[in-house]
Amino acid sequence: MPDQTNYMGSLKISVVSSLGMIPVENATVSISYTGDPEAPLQVVTTDSSGQTPILELPAPPLSLSLEPDPDAQPYSEYNITVTAEGYEPVLVSGSEIFANELALQPIRMNPLAATEENEKVVTIPVHTLFGEYPPKIPEDEIKPMDESGEIVLSRVVVPEYVIVHDGVPSDPTAPNYWVRYKDYIKNVASCEIYSTWPESAIYANILVIMSVTLNRVYTEWYRNQGYDFTITSSTAYDQKWVYGRNIFENIDRMVDSVFANYLSRPGVRQPIFTSYCDGQRVTCDGLSQWGSKYLGDEGYSAIEIIRYFYGNDMYINTAEVISGVPSSFPGYDLSVGAAGEKVRQLQLQLNRIARNYPAIPTVTPDGIYGPATAEAVRVFQGIFNLPRTGVTDYPTWYEISDIYVGVTRIAEPD
Repeated sequence: MPDQTNYMGSLKISVVSSLGMIPVENATVSISYTGDPEAPLQVVTTDSSGQTPILELPAPPLSLSLEPDPDAQPYSEYNITVTAEGYEPVLVSGSEIFANELALQPIRMNPLAATEENEKVVTIPVHTLFGEYPPKIPEDEIKPMDESGEIVLSRVVVPEYVIVHDGVPSDPTAPNYWVRYKDYIKNVASCEIYSTWPESAIYANILVIMSVTLNRVYTEWYRNQGYDFTITSSTAYDQKWVYGRNIFENIDRMVDSVFANYLSRPGVRQPIFTSYCDGQRVTCDGLSQWGSKYLGDEGYSAIEIIRYFYGNDMYINTAEVISGVPSSFPGYDLSVGAAGEKVRQLQLQLNRIARNYPAIPTVTPDGIYGPATAEAVRVFQGIFNLPRTGVTDYPTWYEISDIYVGVTRIAEPD
């Protein structure tokens, strides 16, 4: 339980059905300290978008997340219990709250099967910067690609999904999860670094995490070893990922703006396997997470932080293809006065999303970006944690694409 201080963080919970990405309205959400789960601090209900209001909750002092201290946990932990008519109850244990940060907690509820009612439990373990985790096994940053019979992609592609093996590669009992690529990156970044750090340090770490991931995708690393997954959740082999954990609003926003990027070296086609470690308990040939934080404090930009650890020939590249989207970004922001087929596609997608999220007003799909379309975009942005500008910029275009694909695809229960 956090000290009784004036430090507060905030939490927003989004509840959807695991079938068809339908928001769960009027779900009862109860929040308590993880150390005192029987004493609710707040009880709220979800709106038509399946979301709670933003809730203010006590958190430890901000300063604890800005210096490594093995004895002082820099975040508070909360249990979240969700019940809704027609759905299995869900318990999330250990949702993390930092001072002055907005945490976003996704909840997926399985519809009840006949009379069966089992509580689904999500347990969020200690953060990698605070707990003890196996250090990364050293690997070459560039993988050999000339072996006969090796499966390798012809170009760098941002996948729609990655398949995460929730354990070490050789553990056949560990489950595999299909995870949207952006959601995977946001989850890993929230596991690996603190959202309270300077923005340039967070960007640098996100770029490193994406480059590691796209190297695994591009080289088909695990499939070439006979496995049926993309990457693992083991810190010894890959990077930490936790099923169902909360993420942080600023990490969410930053990943949305750079998700097609990765790190390159001249003359090397594959994304670089950019090893990293905390730089305190474990050192490595690669980025030091705490070192990146201190460089951010000193005013280094993201690329300057990257080059400090990996050398001056490292640069930021962009994937040629983004998979799973109905249509690519037009290359410029869409706002009032814009017109054409891209605007019409956007309007049709928003109208389909509005069937699941009725707070979004429907619009006439006439290909003209007028005030009504801007308002529909603004409401969408508010629901999905984007700046409420009413302008369809790069992050908004791809978030609309992702949600459109999500609501038109029937998912399987977790």
